[in-house]
Amino acid sequence: MAATEGIKQHHSTWSPYDNNGGTCIAIAGSNYCVIAADTRMSTGYSILTRDYSKICNLADKCVMASSGFQADVKALQKNLSARHLIYQHQHNKQMSCPAMAQLLSNTLYYKRFFPYYSFNVLGGLDNEGKGCVFTYDAVGSYERVGYGAQGTGGTLMMPVLDNQLKSPSPLLLPAQDATTPLSESEAVDLVKDVFASAAERDIYTGDGLEIVVVNAEGVKREFLELRRD
Repeated sequence: MAATEGIKQHHSTWSPYDNNGGTCIAIAGSNYCVIAADTRMSTGYSILTRDYSKICNLADKCVMASSGFQADVKALQKNLSARHLIYQHQHNKQMSCPAMAQLLSNTLYYKRFFPYYSFNVLGGLDNEGKGCVFTYDAVGSYERVGYGAQGTGGTLMMPVLDNQLKSPSPLLLPAQDATTPLSESEAVDLVKDVFASAAERDIYTGDGLEIVVVNAEGVKREFLELRRD
């Protein structure tokens, strides 16, 4: 009887999901896109690793950063990479960033009844060479924005970004004009500032910061130390 009660209690508390924390951010400019994420992966009050990349290159000019349950994130990345490979074989070219954004939305929505527990920002360059950012919920609802943040520190960062970037919302501007007025170096500096601030307040954000900049010249990476406690 006691064993049966133990099994029932285990089933009532067990979950297939775990939030491994961390924060992702993306900022679109007139001819660039900055995507960044911290490198801490946690469960509860334990740090699993301090050096884990949450950023994935899906195409030459399309990068995804993901927070949430990292096992689901890996499965999602693998799915998208396979679909992109099929697309390249069929069309003899890489998928554009807006096309990848639609594919990601469809992929998440297809799994909506047992969703990928991942919160994603997708950034890159569109067909005109302008920066583009797409932000998602766990079941595929998305929009093109000038900037976005996801993860445990996202709610700390968005008010700062709104204040600094004057919220270029797709509701106010045509989607193709949803870019921020900052230069590339100013956007990178802003990302560093908001992550340094969020790391002071969010226990799941910290250790290191990986910054990826996509522009006409290609993709470049930069790393920055954050607080490690």
